[in-house]
Amino acid sequence: MRVLGIETSCDETAVALVADGRLLGHQLATQVDMHALFGGVVPEIASREHLRVLPRLYRELLRETGLSMEDIDAVAVARGPGLLGSLLVGVSFAKGLCLASGARLVGVNHLWAHLLAPGLEGELRFPALGLLVSGGHTHTYLVRSPADFELLGRTLDDAAGEAFDKTAKIMNFPYPGGRYIDDLAREAEPDTTLFPRPYIDNPTLDFSFSGLKTAVANHVAAHPDLVFETMADADAVAALPAARRAALARVCASFNWSVADTLRIKVERALREAGKVESLIVAGGVAANTGVREAMRGVAEAHGLELTLPSLSLCTDNGAMVAYAGWELARAGYGHGLDLEAIPRGRIVPLDWERAD
Repeated sequence: MRVLGIETSCDETAVALVADGRLLGHQLATQVDMHALFGGVVPEIASREHLRVLPRLYRELLRETGLSMEDIDAVAVARGPGLLGSLLVGVSFAKGLCLASGARLVGVNHLWAHLLAPGLEGELRFPALGLLVSGGHTHTYLVRSPADFELLGRTLDDAAGEAFDKTAKIMNFPYPGGRYIDDLAREAEPDTTLFPRPYIDNPTLDFSFSGLKTAVANHVAAHPDLVFETMADADAVAALPAARRAALARVCASFNWSVADTLRIKVERALREAGKVESLIVAGGVAANTGVREAMRGVAEAHGLELTLPSLSLCTDNGAMVAYAGWELARAGYGHGLDLEAIPRGRIVPLDWERAD
């Protein structure tokens, strides 16, 4: 079975083809440089850019793979959560392809697709505990199968990725700034007393990183030499005097540790709640962070679990994860009609699949 995947949930436009669980080809256009001018994603610009580049990426993917739409059995599209205007571009494009070709339409939960993405690189072992750490969401799931996810804990306000972006913005790093924080964090030992581990003094599995962002803002306000006068880049960081660079690295390492250890604590709790699982799956953009990967490696080893981490290229939004999730759903007989609805962030993506005859 060949499945085309379409991803337009935020600021990446991506398409990919998966056949029998194997990636045949993929195309991606990022909007990072465009949104960096504004310090974050501008929804209207994002949707217009998806509309502009998606047809071209689709044509390039068909040329790359040597296939035509008639060779494709199903079209999987990220239907939410995400920016509504952006999602509508992808959903509308997918519906048009299905209407013209007769291919099956499969709406994919963008968050679930992240956690299934490592299946492109190796067999996933279920049941699993899934930790999704991205720019907009920090969730834990009990994953029984590619079509059976039980939400255990969720973001209440700022997700881990938002905390990275806002912390980077406070210090005047470019958007997205998480990689600058991670790079500098490797140069210093964290001060584990500098910042709080937010929302751990409670029995819940939910996440809240807004307090950590505020703590960083207060610390930086008291130490203005941590802020670049103009927006920094790799060259500006490299040119810092040794003492100032060391102070900045200490702050980044301490912030990184607070995020990673908070995730560790909540994942430990989620494992007790979930019962017996075979593996720990960690995915999403923040899963590329060195400290987070090391913390989750420690959790998996302590519990005797197989740790499943996607390669760095599969951590951020991409079409391959949508195509693979759609392939898993399509081969299980699931699909949608042309009345498929796009679901913006803040609403629950419904389980409204239709079983194929």
